[in-house]
Amino acid sequence: MENYQLDKMDEVILRMLSENARVPFLEVARACGVSGTAIHQRVARLSAMGVLQGAAYQIDPTQIGYETCAYIGLYLKEDVPFDKAVEALEQIPEVVECHCTNEPFDFFIKVHARNNDHLLTIIHEKLKPVGLSHSKIILSFRQIIKKQLTVLPIEGKENVT
Repeated sequence: MENYQLDKMDEVILRMLSENARVPFLEVARACGVSGTAIHQRVARLSAMGVLQGAAYQIDPTQIGYETCAYIGLYLKEDVPFDKAVEALEQIPEVVECHCTNEPFDFFIKVHARNNDHLLTIIHEKLKPVGLSHSKIILSFRQIIKKQLTVLPIEGKENVT
């Protein structure tokens, strides 16, 4: 995408899809003043470029019994290969995000657990075998903001809202 500049039509498409991924392409086409085929082609291109990723239903973990959300900074033992640790983390269903950060952690992960006891079990039975030396845990009591990024660089302009 380095050589491709998003234009106003891309902005409208991305905004509408971020608000409702199930919006009919014909509705997007009307908003853009083009055909449904043109929108389908744009969405296909944006997907191929990696700008749009997936189109799935989101499950609310609290609605299915996962009441505890934790962010955990993981420190690996020195002899643990980074790639092997990533592969192991990918196999843990409760780990829903994993990031490399500027902090001294090797990884910063997001975990959903049924409760605090379940979180402790995940740490001892699933995370420690990855090769942890220690961890830093931050509990999330409640998510208060969740949204898509909608500030898009359009036609050389910065932070178009």
